Amino acid sequence: MRILAFDTCLDKTYITLSEDLNIIKSEVIASTDENYHSAYLISTIVKLLKNAGLTPQDLDMIATDIGPGSFTGIRACTTVARVLAQQLNIKAVGVSSLEILSKILGGNDLVVLDARKNKAYVYDNKILGAVDLEEVDKIAEGRIVVTDNSMLDRINKKAIKAISYQQGNFPLSEILTGIALTKDETNWQKLKPLYIQPPPVFGK
Repeated sequence: MRILAFDTCLDKTYITLSEDLNIIKSEVIASTDENYHSAYLISTIVKLLKNAGLTPQDLDMIATDIGPGSFTGIRACTTVARVLAQQLNIKAVGVSSLEILSKILGGNDLVVLDARKNKAYVYDNKILGAVDLEEVDKIAEGRIVVTDNSMLDRINKKAIKAISYQQGNFPLSEILTGIALTKDETNWQKLKPLYIQPPPVFGK
C-alpha cells in the first residue's frame, strides 16, 4: 500500500511517501520568519511524488495529523487530505498529534503540550483534553513525559524525565504512517480537525 503522510500541525512540516512502512521519500520543512511551513505542503507533495516517479493516482492512502496544534496547520492538513482522498477515491486516516508524540521514545508515553490559558493538552493512553496546569503537575509527577519547549522547565520539576519533541530529530511522519495503518476508520468524509479548544476568533 502506497501511503502519503503529512503533518503541518506542529512546529515543522513533515511529509513522507512510503510503501507500507518502507520509506520511499521524506522531507522536513521548518518555518521561517518570512514563510509559514504549511504554505509549502502542496508544492512539496508534488515534488516528492515526481522524485519518486509516481503520480497521485498511484496512492492508496492519505494519512495526516489532525491536531491539536497550529490552527492554520490543522486546517491545511485536513483540507488537503480530504480533497486528495475525495478526488483520488482512496482511504484517508487522521491521527492526533498527541498520539504521534506519545510514541517518539518507542513506548506509549505521557504527552503534555502547551494549550495556553493556563492549560495543557494531555494524552495518557487517550486524549484527556485541555487540563489545568495544577492538575498537569500531579499527572506528570514521576513519569516520563514528552512535551514542548514552552512547558519543558515546568514539567522537568515533576517528571523523572522530560523530553521536548522540538529539540530532537524524531521521525514524526514515519510514526504517523505506522499509526495510520492500524486505524479502522478510513473514510475521508469522517476526517475532521481535532480542535480540543475552539479556534481563535479573529478581530475580537
